[in-house]
Amino acid sequence: MASNSKLVPEARAALDRFKMEAASEVGVNLKNGYNGDLTSKQAGSVGGQMVKKMIESYENGLK
Repeated sequence: MASNSKLVPEARAALDRFKMEAASEVGVNLKNGYNGDLTSKQAGSVGGQMVKKMIESYENGLK
């Protein structure tokens, strides 16, 4: 199995929606498909926001 294959193929759409939501929260304009024109700072802020939201979700689940 390839290392980048998804165990649950349906998760791809959910992750894309999650990424778009995180991008809008930090003010980064993402488009569907390729976003190679983003700066490293923009891409990092989207990824950081995604991690922040995942941690918050996990912590809320513990309560």
